[in-house]
Amino acid sequence: MKPLEGIRIADFSHVMAGPYASHMLRLLGAEVIKVESPGRGDAMRFYGYDRRYDGMSPAFIGVNVGKKSVELNLKKPAALAAAKKLIETSDVVLENFRPGVINRLGLGYDVCKELNPGIVYCSVSGYGQTGPMKDWPAIDNIVQATSGMMSLSGETDGEWMRVGFPVVDTITGQLAAFAILAALFRRQKTGEGDYIDVAMLDASLAFMTAAVVPFLVTGKTMPRTGNTGYSGQPTTGLFTGADGKKISLGVVQQGQFEALARHLNHEEWIHDPRYETSDLRLANSEALKAELAEVIKTRNAEEWESIMSAVNIPCGMVRDVSEAVSLPHLNDRGLKIPISLPPDLPPSPGGKAEIVNAGFIMENDGPGVDGESPVHGADTQSVLAMLGYSEEEINEITREPGK
Repeated sequence: MKPLEGIRIADFSHVMAGPYASHMLRLLGAEVIKVESPGRGDAMRFYGYDRRYDGMSPAFIGVNVGKKSVELNLKKPAALAAAKKLIETSDVVLENFRPGVINRLGLGYDVCKELNPGIVYCSVSGYGQTGPMKDWPAIDNIVQATSGMMSLSGETDGEWMRVGFPVVDTITGQLAAFAILAALFRRQKTGEGDYIDVAMLDASLAFMTAAVVPFLVTGKTMPRTGNTGYSGQPTTGLFTGADGKKISLGVVQQGQFEALARHLNHEEWIHDPRYETSDLRLANSEALKAELAEVIKTRNAEEWESIMSAVNIPCGMVRDVSEAVSLPHLNDRGLKIPISLPPDLPPSPGGKAEIVNAGFIMENDGPGVDGESPVHGADTQSVLAMLGYSEEEINEITREPGK
C-alpha cells in the first residue's frame, strides 16, 4: 500500500510548480483530480517548440501521469457547485493562481474550510499571499533573477546566468508537496486542516541556504566561481581528458587531496609548500590547476572517472542529459518509469517512453505510477458521476453557454 493511498487531491493548479507538487503526491499513491478550464486547459499542454505534441507536450506528460482531468468552467454556477462537491470529498486543495484569483472564483480557503473543515489547502504563487510584492507576476526565470539565484551562476568575470531548467518551479513544487504532507500528518493527530502559503521567491531563498546564510552572518556575498565548486578549491573545477571530454573534480578535504596526489603519481604535491593546506592551494590556484590539467589530459575522461571513483576521489565525467539518463546504474534505482503515449504522438527515442520517478526508494511500496497523462477533460463524466450527478445534470454542468 502506497503511503498516500486513500488521499484525494482537488488540483486547480497549472503549468509547473503546482502540478509538480501534485505529481510528487501522485507518485506516493494519492488520487489527483486535475480541474482544467474549457478550451485549451493547462497551458503546459502546449509547452515547447514541436507543435506535433500540442495538447500533450513532453513537459506536461512529465508531471501529470496518472492524474484525472476534469473540465469545468468555474464561472458557471453549476460547474462551480460541482467543484465544491469535489472539494467536500477531498483531503487537499491545491491552487497556483495569482493571489486573489481563486477567491474571486468562489473557491478561497474560507469557503473550502466551511465545505470541508479538515481540508488541507495549499496556495502556490510567485511572491506569496502577503507582502508588497504579492501581486507581481512571476515565472521561473523572473524569480531566478529576483531571488539572487542568477547572481551565483556564471563565470567570475562573465554575465549572470540562469539555471538551465525551471529549477524554481521544481523546488517550489517539492516544497509544496512537503508542506502538504506535514499538514496531513498534523491533521492525522489533531483532526484539523490547514492553510499553506508557498511562494516561489521564499522557496528559492530557502533552497539557496548555502549562499544566503553566509551573507546573513558575514554581510558578504559569495563570489561566482563558474565551474569551480562551492569551496573555491582549484581541485574542484573542470578538466579536459585526452578525448576532449570534461571531468569535474570535487577534491576539497586534505585526505582527498593527498589521495589525488598519490594516485596521479605526484606525491611531491603533498609536501609542496604551495599546496600543503587548503588555504595555500587556494592562494596558488592557477599553478595547481595547470599541473592538474597536464595530468588529466593523458587519459580519457571516463577512464579517469572509473580510476578515481574506485579509490574514493570525488569526480564525475560531464554528461549531457541523454548520456546521464542512459547510465545502467539507473536501472537498479527505479528512477525511470515506463509509460504509454497516445498513438497520435510522435514515437519516443528507442520506441519507448518514460518519466522520472520521485528520486528516492522505499522498502515498502515506494513511489511510482501507472497509466497515462490525461487527455484534456477525459475524466469529466466519470468524476462527476462518482460525485453523484445524473447524466442530465452532467450535461448541464459541462454544456458551455450558447451550445
